[in-house]
Amino acid sequence: MACLKFTKSHEWVRVEEGLVTIGISEYAQRQLGDVVFVELPSKGAKVSKGSQIGTIESTKTASEVYTPLSGEVVEVNEDLVNNPQWVNESPLEKGWMIKLKAEDSSELDELMEESQYKAFVEEESH
Repeated sequence: MACLKFTKSHEWVRVEEGLVTIGISEYAQRQLGDVVFVELPSKGAKVSKGSQIGTIESTKTASEVYTPLSGEVVEVNEDLVNNPQWVNESPLEKGWMIKLKAEDSSELDELMEESQYKAFVEEESH
């Protein structure tokens, strides 16, 4: 399985077959509570590292989702729009948001490995 990387804003990234899949972490979905709405970008959209790629609304709050990499959106999880609860049920599998063709793979080097992310979350929780 491809390794996961994480951002400080709680997105996860998985690189497989030259495409980058992006979603929000299990920690983030727990903080949000029950997700009731997901807004995603259009296929073909060009995005820049750090730019907003979507919005997630829960029964508690709304939160923006940011892309940790620059590139072109080549696939959007359209099923997620009609099934926003997938973010809660399966954030790393069914709850993925977009697939991106990254412009600069060196941007991946700036992301945290899973162990670093777990330590970051632990520290943030205290």
